[in-house]
Amino acid sequence: MKTLNIGAKIQICSHIELTNDQKNVVEAAKKATFSSYAPYSHYNVGAAVLLDNGIIITGSNQENAAFPSGLCAERTALFYAGSQYPDVPIRKLAIIARQNGKITKNICSPCGSCRQVICESEYRAGSPIEILLCSDTEIYIFQGINGLLPFNFTSDSMKTD
Repeated sequence: MKTLNIGAKIQICSHIELTNDQKNVVEAAKKATFSSYAPYSHYNVGAAVLLDNGIIITGSNQENAAFPSGLCAERTALFYAGSQYPDVPIRKLAIIARQNGKITKNICSPCGSCRQVICESEYRAGSPIEILLCSDTEIYIFQGINGLLPFNFTSDSMKTD
């Protein structure tokens, strides 16, 4: 029997320690929380992606009374970026949440479905996406989805050779 130890390298910093590109994508995600439609959870999530061409795309969670017909902020932003800029890699993804009018004290982490979509976005572009998970005071920075989804599934997983 073998044991496999899996770990993640996470850089933790404050908002003032971010680079300009990181600040811009975090601010865009924060602004996107205001376009969230969350009448059931009251958990307003905003996401923003910075494309390789400098364009920032935002998304917010959109809930629906007929669960699970809603969509998370991350997938809203990633799918829009993929449909409008299919050949432009995503450099950064910031995720942040607002509840009761305030940015949450805990980081906003993507659900399993969103992690898989991030994985596919990286695979599609052939490069990792810097992921910034934000709270009101700090940001957790991952250099790619492997830190959040170590045994990810891509089309390479289906190859038999």
